[in-house]
Amino acid sequence: MIDVSEAGGLLTVTLNRPDKANSLTGAMLEELAALFEGATPKALILTGSGDKVFSAGADLDEARAGLATSPLWERVSGALAALPCPTIAALNGTLAGGAFGMALACDLRISVPEASFFYPVAKLGFLPQPSDPGRLAALVGPARAKLLLMAGARWSAGEAWTFGLVDRIVERDTLVETATALCAAALADETGNVPAIKAMVP
Repeated sequence: MIDVSEAGGLLTVTLNRPDKANSLTGAMLEELAALFEGATPKALILTGSGDKVFSAGADLDEARAGLATSPLWERVSGALAALPCPTIAALNGTLAGGAFGMALACDLRISVPEASFFYPVAKLGFLPQPSDPGRLAALVGPARAKLLLMAGARWSAGEAWTFGLVDRIVERDTLVETATALCAAALADETGNVPAIKAMVP
């Protein structure tokens, strides 16, 4: 349910459970955490399969059994954020719930026009992952972070771009191509300057 490919230093990780809206199980989170903790690519692209949803967050059955509040979410996003290479979330569709943590942990987020964005923790009776509010507020500002997290707002791709959550909106058939092009400098880097630049940016 997690597909991994590597070519020329570019690691592409695909959430591949389209029949369940790419929702994440505990086993998938364990696999992602181990992958990110052990990865040494020059660049990484995280995307989803299908043409509607990047990820709906936690698998509903496992969420009810406790996955919604598992520390695994924070382990995954923390490991992704700690990677020294450029990381890009190529959002092939809607981003919801716990999957926000991975997208927020990436350096860049590009999206298809049809995507929507919502993080309904307040409505569901949960707290967000500990690092998510800070990362979200750094991108969109405190008020808009509260709009998403406290008021349960749903944003279109256009709103997400206007607010600063998404860096580019591209057509579906160019999504991965665009993400790969954004990795070109890192893939060609033989000096270590790209990781050094990333470390210089707060």
